[in-house]
Amino acid sequence: MGGYGKNIGIWISDKKSQKLNWNELTTVCASHGYNLIKLDIEKPLESQGHIDIFIHKLTDILAAADQGDKKASFIISQVEQYLSNHPNIVVIDPLDNVRILLNRYRYYSILQNEPTFQKQGVFTPNFAEFTTNNTDTNLEIMRQRGVRFPMICKPSISHGSKSAHEMILIFNERGLSVCKPPCVVQSFVNHNAILHKVFLIGNRYHICERPSLKNFYPSDDYAPIFYSTGEVCKADSQSTLSILDPHDKAEIKMSLNEGKIKNIIRVLRRDIGLLLTGFDVVIDNATGNHAVIDINVFPSYDHFPDFFEHLLESIEEIVDKKAQGLCNGSSNSLSGNIACLNGFVNVSKCPSKFGVTGMNFN
Repeated sequence: MGGYGKNIGIWISDKKSQKLNWNELTTVCASHGYNLIKLDIEKPLESQGHIDIFIHKLTDILAAADQGDKKASFIISQVEQYLSNHPNIVVIDPLDNVRILLNRYRYYSILQNEPTFQKQGVFTPNFAEFTTNNTDTNLEIMRQRGVRFPMICKPSISHGSKSAHEMILIFNERGLSVCKPPCVVQSFVNHNAILHKVFLIGNRYHICERPSLKNFYPSDDYAPIFYSTGEVCKADSQSTLSILDPHDKAEIKMSLNEGKIKNIIRVLRRDIGLLLTGFDVVIDNATGNHAVIDINVFPSYDHFPDFFEHLLESIEEIVDKKAQGLCNGSSNSLSGNIACLNGFVNVSKCPSKFGVTGMNFN
């Protein structure tokens, strides 16, 4: 069917906008028959022209609204009203679906309850939520949930501020005093300092290897270690926390299993229903099992081959299938639409059309 003469409206923050190659995106949109409209969500959307596709990264504003920020709440209510008034707009991604990933405890629960994971060697490490500073209470919650030291303490809110990416590695009961509820604690899995980031656009995916935390073990002597994922896990990170100890260097490097990755993708698309998302996997160096430790909305897409082209192709697949009546779900919801895209494509193994790589869109 194609998108000739149709409009794509996009909103991202000013900071992220500076990292996006607008000329390239405009060119690729035009090659698919779409006009690109840069939206201002602080102004009435009705006055900014007709749109057929709405692409956004409203995670920070959604998170602020959920925390009671009045301005953010007003913006979100206006966007939701606009989309309600125009149910035929394809939204990438639906706000209710995005909200699932704003809370770590919520999406870890989805992962932990997936029945196919255990038999396939996929898991999310045991986790618990702290809502109090009472150490005795928190120790009992950890015991009930099977969380063991060392563990990582993370803010419950996964988006919305720099603090969402600030973590604490805790080795013993004494270290629990540094936790600031509401937060999620999760058992640490030794993985030889290698993180695998999986970027998704619908049924297309790309895998990148990143540095990560070295192996750690329980200790009554170690003080908590504070760190930011940006300092440790970026492509160019050179943190001392990623340098393996001598006795760990003899460990065999565990290989990523793409069959397991595809099963994770299948579950995320079915249960969370986002077109633009990504997740982090580490491999347990004792078992080879794959642990999903984080999920992100509209991630960076670092070095994702032909990102804009794959984005437009995925949009066209949804629009075409919707027009043919092949997808279920409400007209501006992708939770049903995504499920009707079949198969998975590792774009790293496809010929590059334009040589355009990811947006560095953090």
